[in-house]
Order: sequence, then C-alpha cells, then structure tokens
Amino acid sequence: MVKVYEINGVTPVVHPSAYVHPSAVLIGDVIIGPRCYVGPLASIRGDFGRLILEEGANLQDTCVMHGFPGCDTVVEVDGHIGHGAVLHGCRIGRNALVGMNAVVMDNAVIGAECVVAAMSFVKAGMLVPPRSMVVGAPARVTRALSDEEIKWKSGGTAQYHELAVRSMRSMREVEALSEVEAGRKRIDWESSLPLHLHKNASA
Repeated sequence: MVKVYEINGVTPVVHPSAYVHPSAVLIGDVIIGPRCYVGPLASIRGDFGRLILEEGANLQDTCVMHGFPGCDTVVEVDGHIGHGAVLHGCRIGRNALVGMNAVVMDNAVIGAECVVAAMSFVKAGMLVPPRSMVVGAPARVTRALSDEEIKWKSGGTAQYHELAVRSMRSMREVEALSEVEAGRKRIDWESSLPLHLHKNASA
C-alpha cells in the first residue's frame, strides 16, 4: 500500500497505470501521471508547491521533490531522475536525464533531451538549452549531446516504462530465504549498457 497523505485538504493523485513503490511517500499536491515509475524511499512532498511527474517519467530510489508555495516542480514527459537526486522548485524538460545524487534548484529549467551529470549542482535560476550536457558543482553546460547519446538515454527510460509494468505485475512482499537455492535463477531482462560501455561497444 502506497504511503499517501492529504494535507490542507489536498490529496495526491496517482494514475492507475503508474507504479509507486510502497515505501515511497506522497504528501499533498502531488500529481503522478500515466506510466510513471516512483522508486523505493522516494519523497514527493507537496506541502508547499505542486509536484508533477508527467507521462512516462521516473523518479528513482531516495529521490526528493519539493518546492516553494505557488511554484510547480515538474518532470516533463519521459524525464528520468536518477537515484538520490533532489529537485526543488525546478522544471526538468521532456526526455531529459538528471544523474545520481545531482541537485537542481529553484527556478532552474533543464531543457528537453539534456543530461545533468551525476553529483552536479544546478544553481537556482539556471536555464539550460535543449540537448546539453551539464556537469559540475556549480554546474555548467559543457557541450551538445549527440543523437547516439539521446538514443541511449531514451532506451534507459523505456526500461523504466517496462519496469513500472513488471513491478505492478510481479512485485510482492515476501519473507527472505535463509540460503541461496541451487540453480538460483537470474532476472532475465534486456538492459542497456552504461553510456561509457555503450560507446565502446558501438565504436
């Protein structure tokens, strides 16, 4: 059962086709769109501003979304928010990726099909053009992204679309086994390579 809390008479909205892990917490003015994936221990705390995940977006393990009163924090269609990232009062464009443990601050706008590198700190008010690579603390635009890199990103997000469906169909709470069973099966699922390995494989 997903942890969903009303505050000041405002209740989170979760589309029936979205998957939200039971350990995630949704408070107040939160709108989760179709085909979204929200990972374990994510905190989506709409007790001040409105928080929106548009269709096909994913917000992974231990991510935080929050914002100031009167503002919207938005992850647009197919936005991809990596483990541990923090979004505060910002907008993440269509098909953009925010890497693990990155922070994007108030009134920053990450354009469509951008990549914000892991551990980057995007300052308040920064406007990032579409198809940009953003790196550093403070973050800066380092170059344009290639078609190959954007294709790689889109492939990774498609896996999270599939994971939302797979989680709804097969994830259930169970007791842990006490030992590894003989011939233990692996999760047989096609996955993309990390970008640096993908580039090497396609070179």
